[in-house]
Amino acid sequence: MGSVKDVQSKKELDDAIRGPTPVVLHFWASWCEASKQMDQVFAHLATDFPHAFFLRVEAEEQPEISEAYAVSAVPYFVFCKDGKTVDTLEGANPSSLANKVAKVAGPANLAESAALASLGVAAGPTVLETVKELAKDNGSSHRESPSSDLNDKLKLHLQQLVNSHPIFLFMKGSPEEPKCGFSRKVVEILKEEGVQFGSFDILTDNEVREGMKKFSNWPTYPQLFCKGELLGGSDIAIALHESGELKDVFRDHGIPVVSSENKVGASAKPELPVSGKSGGVSDSTGLSAALASHLESLINLCPVMVFMKGKPEEPKCGFSRKVVEILQQEKVAFESFDVLSDDEVRQGLKVYSNWSSYPQLYIKGELIGGSDIVLEMQKSGELKNVLAEKGIVPKENCEDRLKNLISSSAVMLFMKGTPDAPRCGYSSKVVDALQKEGISFGSFDILSDEEVRQGLKTFSNWPTFPQLYYKGELIGGSDIVLEMHNNGELKSALSE
Repeated sequence: MGSVKDVQSKKELDDAIRGPTPVVLHFWASWCEASKQMDQVFAHLATDFPHAFFLRVEAEEQPEISEAYAVSAVPYFVFCKDGKTVDTLEGANPSSLANKVAKVAGPANLAESAALASLGVAAGPTVLETVKELAKDNGSSHRESPSSDLNDKLKLHLQQLVNSHPIFLFMKGSPEEPKCGFSRKVVEILKEEGVQFGSFDILTDNEVREGMKKFSNWPTYPQLFCKGELLGGSDIAIALHESGELKDVFRDHGIPVVSSENKVGASAKPELPVSGKSGGVSDSTGLSAALASHLESLINLCPVMVFMKGKPEEPKCGFSRKVVEILQQEKVAFESFDVLSDDEVRQGLKVYSNWSSYPQLYIKGELIGGSDIVLEMQKSGELKNVLAEKGIVPKENCEDRLKNLISSSAVMLFMKGTPDAPRCGYSSKVVDALQKEGISFGSFDILSDEEVRQGLKTFSNWPTFPQLYYKGELIGGSDIVLEMHNNGELKSALSE
């Protein structure tokens, strides 16, 4: 009690859930940045709610458990009480997590607080600041441009800092005198890797300190950039360093290694990267020509190719199973390769594709992504578009696309923005009404697709948004949904 425990087996989990104590499960993956952020909140909540079990499940390493709880994306949370699942939460939403924990685990072990009430989170003081900061950044991560709140002058200044060196570190203190242990550790790693880097002490400029959180959509420091792209914070830098992948990242980006005689940060002549071979693979990846050629031939074995754990008829992890199901739902012919059967391919493809996990979906030799991306693409209709553009399936007309989107979920909301970050008050009110009723629903951001936005007005003969559908039939807009909610008719109407 009061701490987080990693689950080692399904029997261990089943025994915990059968007991009288409420249980909160966090399904996570080591490669997922959102999982790592939410893990901070999860750990703090475990302290504030000592009368519940807080258990972590590494989703890919415990496929039996993940499949039992229908986990297809991480982070994912399951709330259990009296031996039953009473609620779930998908995605990185710190405030929702804190509220759902409070509902299942009872009052937090602390006195009433005006600050807590104003935040709307029934959590204790140890989690308060974490929830505030991560909730703010999580909300911004769903907007098209998290840096849109920054003025042009500051944005330009931050961009110039990020691009001032191939490797750049925003830290507390200086490399010679770090002001926090996390910054010190990243500096030590970069020195061990033998690379030059620039740095900026965020303690000297609060505008830069706060601005970079929005610019990079990353809530903490240090922040490590390579060729203008954010790699992450200290935990990611440490993991990449310990696995040897950080060296690969630097090599792939043509970052020169400084000889032991040179100081880190001193000027040095960069080594030119080796010119690329066919398939976009260069010697700088560290792959042999034979392995690179083998991987390329596997990727192009079929127009649609899945590298997965197990086989389509017998997947060995829930994420692989989900991608197979999606392709089958889209009625797409595909080939697969079981990465568990060949460790050389399993490790080599991570380097070749610069993608650290499985499954990996390729269409016409191009990496699409893993299960999270494929699932989101299917929900938005983008996967069907890509398949059509690549000539895998016939291109659907606008009306067929709208019908497929409307029927993609039993309850489907076409709105401005996303449920986590609505872009208009009417959409926000409808989302709030559905969530208060405990209704699961799919959604589509009509601001992201002008064809859907305009086409749906004609298709439904309804000129405004949001629009709510149930089993393919239009329910109405915000006025109708809110009236049904206030009259107590909404839940029954959406569950007939």
